[in-house]
Amino acid sequence: MGVWSAFVTCCVWAILLVALFGDSLASASEFDPYKVLGVSRHASQAEIKKVYKRLAREWHPDKNKSPGAEDMFIKITKSYEILSNEERRANFDRFGQMDENQNFARAPQGFRHYQDSFYFDESFFHFHRTSRDFTDSKHLLHYNHYMNEVLPDSFKRPYLIKITSEWCFTCIHIEPIWKDTVLELEPLGVGIGVVDIGYERQLANHLGAHRTPSILGLINGKVTFFHYAVVREHLRQFVESLLPQKLVEKVTDSSYLEFLNSWHEENKPRVLMFDVASNIPLLYKLNAFAYKDYVRFGYVDMGLTETSEVVQRFNINTYAPTMLLFKENTDKPADVIQARGMKKQIIDEFVSNNRFLLVPRLVNQKLFDELCPVKQFHRRRKYCVLLVTGEGEQFVSVNEAFFDFASSNTKEVLRFAYVYQRQQQPLCDTLLKKDDTSPPQVILLERRSATGRVLYRTLTGGWNGSDDDKHRLHEQLELLQRDSSYLTHDAMLPELNNEFASMFLIQWMNTAYDYLAQFYFDLLYSNWREMMPVLSLIFSALFILFGTVIIQAFSDAGEDKPAKQKATDSPKTEQSSPGQESTSSRPPKKNFVEVTELTDITYMSNLVRLKPGHINVVLILTDASKQVLLRKFAKEVYSFSGSQTLHYSFLNVDKHSQWMDSLMESAPDARPSDSLDEEEEEEDSTSSKSDYTGHVLALNGHKKYFCIFRPVFTGEEAECSRWSDEEPKASRSRSGSRRKATTLEIHHKLDRLGLWMERLMEGTLPRHYVPAWPGLDTITPQK
Repeated sequence: MGVWSAFVTCCVWAILLVALFGDSLASASEFDPYKVLGVSRHASQAEIKKVYKRLAREWHPDKNKSPGAEDMFIKITKSYEILSNEERRANFDRFGQMDENQNFARAPQGFRHYQDSFYFDESFFHFHRTSRDFTDSKHLLHYNHYMNEVLPDSFKRPYLIKITSEWCFTCIHIEPIWKDTVLELEPLGVGIGVVDIGYERQLANHLGAHRTPSILGLINGKVTFFHYAVVREHLRQFVESLLPQKLVEKVTDSSYLEFLNSWHEENKPRVLMFDVASNIPLLYKLNAFAYKDYVRFGYVDMGLTETSEVVQRFNINTYAPTMLLFKENTDKPADVIQARGMKKQIIDEFVSNNRFLLVPRLVNQKLFDELCPVKQFHRRRKYCVLLVTGEGEQFVSVNEAFFDFASSNTKEVLRFAYVYQRQQQPLCDTLLKKDDTSPPQVILLERRSATGRVLYRTLTGGWNGSDDDKHRLHEQLELLQRDSSYLTHDAMLPELNNEFASMFLIQWMNTAYDYLAQFYFDLLYSNWREMMPVLSLIFSALFILFGTVIIQAFSDAGEDKPAKQKATDSPKTEQSSPGQESTSSRPPKKNFVEVTELTDITYMSNLVRLKPGHINVVLILTDASKQVLLRKFAKEVYSFSGSQTLHYSFLNVDKHSQWMDSLMESAPDARPSDSLDEEEEEEDSTSSKSDYTGHVLALNGHKKYFCIFRPVFTGEEAECSRWSDEEPKASRSRSGSRRKATTLEIHHKLDRLGLWMERLMEGTLPRHYVPAWPGLDTITPQK
């Protein structure tokens, strides 16, 4: 009996489990994106995209009015989202279809179904939730779509983008407000986008959005976050705040003439919008932003008494919004539209068809490319009739005659324009050099390539604006339309100068102001996660700056101490050595350069492997003369220590006695050749070695040459006279064994070193080349 009761209990539980979870399990296994799109599991991305576009057009709710069209369109969109993403497609092929928000890589198959069916099953909690709202599905953004289409389009219209995710329950509360806002702003021309942070993490990181829900605006490639309460009016004001200031100028009776007559300076048509509203409608601002590069917009509030004159002047019906478009003729509008329900499509068509003046001035390359496009097909030929003229009063009548002729033109194949020779000198020189003519001239041209190649011909007889000139121009235009070979000259045009480039500084200042304002705005609302990179950069720069200042301060303090010690030691030196009185002018602080010793350790780096163009200036000395010569040497070369290519060393011949002899043997032309040197050689023939004390070498290790400085004793006469007074019996002539030089005599050996250094810097010293530098491996043992 107990076994039977246990069996019945198990059956009841099984029935309950099937009843609870059967629907969700069945529904999970029914959806197959491959079947929905009708493609195989091995279909390529191009094939999937092609099928998706065809099915999306077929089942779009706006075209297909059948009851199940919307649900089918959602399934098609959902299937394309899965199969167009390689990672999600691989997860589906591996694990099968599940809920969209399920992380395929974290849970095994069995546990995943248990988690989905029990904890998050919508039917179990009686929580109705569709896979994704149709409005959001239509505006979903992917990274490539955003970078290739949305971002460039943001320079023509602002975008309002919502950051959401599948299981963002807070997003549900703002959904009705978001729908109403989209229905209101999208028809006005505002771009709408939705980013699912669960599927488009790369795009979310690029936008700087790290939490849901978030709403941001995009305009001119710049992202701005919405920080206020999500209310329909706040979102509308946020979009309006994204637009540049003074995009539409308010016009009254006192300013409308100035507004209309300024077309010549800006080279743009004028649009006057008449409506009864104190604030400029957002629809007008959005259209003004879309065509800001072509048309200048003004707004007239017909409800004000200050606008009655302009309303009466153009006979405006005050019961319906009206738009007047003016070109060169400011007395009569070139086009008019009037409608009670002004729509974006009507305004777009109205402005787009009139975005150029009748005869615009070519002020930049972009305008030239649009006005005179490159020939693509025979039926789409566009011939440009270009007047090369000047800005002076003598050209006024000529220009007006050309404008009159262009205003009577009704053929779409002809485009009229003019340039000022002073503003576009390279272009005019290219077009006028073959005929050797000067302005004013009319040139007929056709562009053949985007690189600048054109076919052109100058109007025969020139252009003075007379009736004969107009008749001749009309005949030649007729010939050109019948036979394109009428254009006989070929040229490569340079890129046009941007005549409005002088406004770059103002644009840069405005951009800098916008970024500073955005920085303050983000800081005010404590958007710390987005501000952390900027703050980190600022604090890093400050740390490096203050760290450098502190290190420099400590290094200066360390250098002061040795200088003070030298100053206190100098009196003792003068008292102990009376012979140093002539050198009592001790150099001030930092008046010496660093001189390193040339040894077998530093020989390779300081000479053999010296960088190209660098020279090592080497002083030859002995142990006895080391202190005196180093002090004098450093003082003489101090003025040249600023050079980055000069290095200073000394060589002790008491340690390396053979090196100088080897160097002189390698370069025989470096030996002295005058009579004095010959006498010295004969006198020194009995000595065992030559005396190189006080010699200075400029060694170029890379090119293997050296320049040599031989000491000249300028204080010899005074020295000899003093010795003759003190030691009258001493002979002034040199004996077989050389007399030891005194401290004063050694000091004066380098008197003319400064002049020699100047010649070294000028490159006028003789150069002695050697096949290879002698080795410096051994140290001569001292006796």
